[in-house]
Amino acid sequence: MATTTPNYGWDVPTSTDYVKDGATAIETLGDDIDATLWTALGGAYPGLRLIKKQTIGSGVASVNVTGAFSSTYQNYRIIVNGGTVTGAGPLHLQLGATTSGYRFSFIYNQTSAATPLGLAGENAAYFSDFGRGATTNGFAANCDLYNPNLATATGIRYATFDPASSGGYNINGQGVMPNSTQYTDFTVISGAGNMTGGTIYVYGYGAS
Repeated sequence: MATTTPNYGWDVPTSTDYVKDGATAIETLGDDIDATLWTALGGAYPGLRLIKKQTIGSGVASVNVTGAFSSTYQNYRIIVNGGTVTGAGPLHLQLGATTSGYRFSFIYNQTSAATPLGLAGENAAYFSDFGRGATTNGFAANCDLYNPNLATATGIRYATFDPASSGGYNINGQGVMPNSTQYTDFTVISGAGNMTGGTIYVYGYGAS
């Protein structure tokens, strides 16, 4: 005869149960555990969960990533890595079809110089310099996006390094798109030359 666990009341078999009922007992226990975890985690999964992995094409100045944002997750992380670019320079991030109104600021310094510099943008065409590209060492971009699929302002926080072998830049920035557009996609734009290869990863932050 089945019994239950002391803390969560999961149904488990006893030593006197028939062996032939083992599959049913395992299914019941699995359902109990699944229901408990779903409730404990607020109906979602904690941590970062990979939503999309997209390879950049060959000789392209920009790449659009569709199906990136939805109501399943509120906040996201975007990483760009690998590949090559014909001209070393910045990578920009554009949300959906919005080509103006981006507000941002960032501090940067060249690895060959100790003095930090700053840059701010108002009514810009994209979030500037959220990553960098180098002719031989590929791309480096890493940012968190807040609320891109909600009918409220979208925030960004980014920190990246320049993969150039020497004289590259380290960048730390933040910004906001102060509209109420519910975005589902974004575009990575090269500020200098065409991109080939490399991968764009999109992760959702699960609730806990």
